Amino acid sequence: MKQYLEIGKIVSVHGLKGEVKVQPWCDTPAYMCSFKTFYSKDGSMQYKAERCRAQGNMVILKLEGVNTPEQAQLWRNKVLYMNRQDAKLPEGSYFIQDLIGLRVYDEHEKYYGAITNVLETGANDVYELKSEDGRLYYIPAIPSVVLQTDVDGGKMIIFPMEGLFDEN
Repeated sequence: MKQYLEIGKIVSVHGLKGEVKVQPWCDTPAYMCSFKTFYSKDGSMQYKAERCRAQGNMVILKLEGVNTPEQAQLWRNKVLYMNRQDAKLPEGSYFIQDLIGLRVYDEHEKYYGAITNVLETGANDVYELKSEDGRLYYIPAIPSVVLQTDVDGGKMIIFPMEGLFDEN
């Protein structure tokens, strides 16, 4: 499992005090603001947040040592990472990156494919599954369908409700 996970991308400069506007790649902008430290991809660099606030679906972030619009401009298009050890996930919740690649089976060990994407639809997430023959299927991430998720074992057990894998 990756130690450092993508959490957002700096898209522009905000104001005159070195703040940047960040497109969060997590559940909510407020969740991103719960972190006090961000990292480079490999974790070798740490970036301390001086201030962070949600603004609509974006985040306004002030990093320590970035005090002018010119300094902030140098951060444009930079991806920020979080350390998974800094995160507290509710029971039964997973990082999207940990779900990608899970092999999906039913309770009788019939293999359906691997998760290639997680779509956030509002009501519930939907797992995009690619079968061995290249077909895409969509699995609702609801308890009646997803019976077990074993991230460490690299597998998910589902109940393939009627119509889920129909050919037409």
